[in-house]
Amino acid sequence: MSSNPPHEGEDPKDPLSEMLAKLFGSQGAGGIDPEEFAKASGMPSDPQALAMMFQQVQSMMSSQSDAPVNWQLAHENARQAAAAGEDPSVTSAQSHEVDEALRLAEIWLEPATDFPGTSMIGRVWSRAEWVEETMDTWKRMTEPVANSVAFALSSALGEQMPEEMKSMMGGAQSMLQNMGGALFGMQLGQAVGALSGEVVSASDIGIPLAGNQMAMLPANVASFGEGLDVPPQEVMLFLAVREAAHARLFTHVPWLSGHLLGAIESFARGIHIDTGKIEELARDIDPSNPESIQEALSQGVFMPQRSAEQDAALEKLETTLALVEGWVDQLTAAAASNLPSAEALRETVRRRRATGGPAEHAFTSLVGLELRPRRLRDAAALWAKLEKDRGIEGRDAIWAHPDLLPTAEDLDDPAGFDERRQLMEASDQDVDAALQKLLSGGYEDQPTGDVETSDGNDDGATGPSVGGSGNEDPQYGDNTGGQGSPEESGNEDPDRDDGDDGGGHPGWRP
Repeated sequence: MSSNPPHEGEDPKDPLSEMLAKLFGSQGAGGIDPEEFAKASGMPSDPQALAMMFQQVQSMMSSQSDAPVNWQLAHENARQAAAAGEDPSVTSAQSHEVDEALRLAEIWLEPATDFPGTSMIGRVWSRAEWVEETMDTWKRMTEPVANSVAFALSSALGEQMPEEMKSMMGGAQSMLQNMGGALFGMQLGQAVGALSGEVVSASDIGIPLAGNQMAMLPANVASFGEGLDVPPQEVMLFLAVREAAHARLFTHVPWLSGHLLGAIESFARGIHIDTGKIEELARDIDPSNPESIQEALSQGVFMPQRSAEQDAALEKLETTLALVEGWVDQLTAAAASNLPSAEALRETVRRRRATGGPAEHAFTSLVGLELRPRRLRDAAALWAKLEKDRGIEGRDAIWAHPDLLPTAEDLDDPAGFDERRQLMEASDQDVDAALQKLLSGGYEDQPTGDVETSDGNDDGATGPSVGGSGNEDPQYGDNTGGQGSPEESGNEDPDRDDGDDGGGHPGWRP
């Protein structure tokens, strides 16, 4: 598309002129002169820069999406951000190195856990490939809040737009909605693309972003090891053990992935948009400068206050993330103990996961959710104690059901875990016993020998009992039946059964 100014009598060919001609009409029809408008607005005079700027603005305003958020734009921006830095294609040597490291990691993990190997084929990804493999999960994690942002942003932009501009732009509401969804999509794509330059494996952030896959990113592994004074082979081996441990956990605990993603979705659905910030953002947006839009969004648009439901979802998420990373940390330390630099690498990973990188901070400001295991050390200490007290099999058995998982209280006091669990189990057993007794009829009234009779005689041998099967009153004979009639005994109840078995009606009383 040409960026040269149109000659007299020709249709405009540069992107800015075309946009202004469509929005405000041609100059001959009383519209605005595109060149004069560009000068007045301070737009760049460089045709190439102008074309690139317009391409971004045009994609926001005119891109169509069936969903409130333009996920296609998010995907494209993630790919562009991943490719912005150096993202060389994976070489055959790197593939071989990763394959050998993951195979050795599987062997080292055998004595460290009760979970068997996964038989997965280790994959090797570039940063762009990581984006492709994880984008669906990012969409699932962020869609609830993304929809809220898109609607709130389009509404705020509509309120800020002058009425005369709305009249000139017939489809303003539709365009603004597309723009709101595009804005969030662009920013999310930037965050995901930036994160692709930091993660070292498929499960590096403690969530199976790529589903049931085990993969490493050699370029990022090399970056991780820079400045550590550790041989690159040891760095690769240590990180491969972590990735293999993640894969075993998520493979043999099938409910765990849904448990984590469900907590994230529950938190995201409860996010409240700060409309004041949205309105301020709308006032400060310079349509001629897409970078200012991204910078405004990166400052965060969410209310700091959270609902009780969000607090519960966040605590559940943070605890589960800590348990996942603590378990992996403990296993990796045991499995890679023969590496000379294992302890140094373990501490490096712990600090990295606790602080997070720039991309994680960008994601946090965008979605309002931190994916860092704040209590990794506490969780690792708890798993170490459980292994000491229960053995490896007993420790890993905790993952059998979500109800068995340690709580935030257990992270506070690992030493009291067994005592609290015993009290819980005892309480459960009492409930089970009571329920079993109820179902078996154990709570029905039973015959007793010391029930006071209605005539005041406290001799249980002569008083009828509720539910009794025999006539025990001497005035009716010797319990053999047929020796006396109701008339003879004074019994005038015609419903009483005096058959040969001597049985009385269950509900009858003298």
